[in-house]
Amino acid sequence: MLSIRCPHCGPRDQIEFRSGGEGSRARPMDASELNDAQWADYLFLRRNPKGAHRERWNHAAGCAKWFTITRDTRTHRIEP
Repeated sequence: MLSIRCPHCGPRDQIEFRSGGEGSRARPMDASELNDAQWADYLFLRRNPKGAHRERWNHAAGCAKWFTITRDTRTHRIEP
């Protein structure tokens, strides 16, 4: 099991958290300017890198706060 350090509550088991996906993905400033294909790309297409990757996590069974971590997708090691 993965151990994730919540910046507010400290280290906890992965089961307490929910993944929010890519941590560096920005929402379009004005979604009405996007065509259907561009909006679908934003909603559904995600990178799947090998190596260090920034991710958003929510401490759902704890403080309920969102935070960003860097996790290596090959080893699951979380960088401090």
